Amino acid sequence: MSNLIRISDTTVDKAIQKGLNQLNAQANEVDITVISDAKKGIFGFWKKNAVVELRLKEDLPIEEASDLTMEVTQDAVDQIVAAAEESQELDLEEEIVELDEEEEDEEDTDHERPAEISGGYQEALLVTSRYLEDIANVYGAPATVTIEEEKGSVVFRLESDKPGLLIGKHGKIVNSLQSLTQVLVQRYVRGRISVLVDVGDYRQRRSDILKDIANRTASKVLRTKQPVFLEPLPAYERKQIHAHLSQNKRISTHSEGKEPHRYLVVEIAE
Repeated sequence: MSNLIRISDTTVDKAIQKGLNQLNAQANEVDITVISDAKKGIFGFWKKNAVVELRLKEDLPIEEASDLTMEVTQDAVDQIVAAAEESQELDLEEEIVELDEEEEDEEDTDHERPAEISGGYQEALLVTSRYLEDIANVYGAPATVTIEEEKGSVVFRLESDKPGLLIGKHGKIVNSLQSLTQVLVQRYVRGRISVLVDVGDYRQRRSDILKDIANRTASKVLRTKQPVFLEPLPAYERKQIHAHLSQNKRISTHSEGKEPHRYLVVEIAE
């Protein structure tokens, strides 16, 4: 069955539902384009059905793209967060909310406040590295952590024989680890410093997927002249798509909604 179908019916809603039934899909699993609305006609003449196009979304989870078939649910993410709270005795909820709010404010800009690194910075890197190794061991995926430092940023890279367990479905595990790692490092640094947690080359492969999504979305917006609402994504990934599309002067992007359901809107630039 094709992943793109065109359906007509007496109303847009009926056409969409018919298409979903044919594709055996849910509304959030397809991109929907309204080609034309229904017209009632006059005295039974010139009556026209609504026409819509439905395309199955092609953004496969990175586990499928890399033959990592381990199924990891939100329960697994919750277990990692709980383990981190117990082992580090941090009041994470309040701090993560504050960090998320800052990311929301800054994600549509390239501005970063310079970090003031205290004498405990190297200690922070060591503590965080051991923390990630402990979490990986508890979760059954022992990993070696290497640290890559650049001005204003630090990358904690995990290498494991079971990368799928540390990535999680749709990257939920690695993104959760990144949020917790940001909290740890931020305790030793004043101002903002970019913290990235990577498993193998997951971030690069995910970046390639996000660029493909961005390009396909931009093409659709320019073709249909209609805005496209992307699926909710972490702030880090929303910022990547925004940065990529900012190079196209005919396209504009902005975020809407609240975490964890915050999403990007891509539309024609005014």
